[in-house]
Amino acid sequence: LDVVLKVDELHTSFKTTSGYVPSVNGVSLQVKKGETLAVVGESGSGKSVTALSIMGLIEKTGVIEKGSIQLEDKELTKIKEKEYRKIRGNEIAMIFQ
Repeated sequence: LDVVLKVDELHTSFKTTSGYVPSVNGVSLQVKKGETLAVVGESGSGKSVTALSIMGLIEKTGVIEKGSIQLEDKELTKIKEKEYRKIRGNEIAMIFQ
């Protein structure tokens, strides 16, 4: 099966008055066509921030410092918000709990 989503070494941090605070530290995953991915972990472990990073929805103080998010042939860490808007809901979606 073809890999449709590949996340490699994702690092997301948030800017605070004390500097950058890491929230996601080195997450890697892949989803193949036809698969469903469930992310499970303790409260505060970075599940939501990982998903929001993939969707391009982290708040303004958040920054993807390192890593790759590939949706089929698109590198999502390099695209602008305008293109993300075209992708969300059409090519990628998130079901909130």
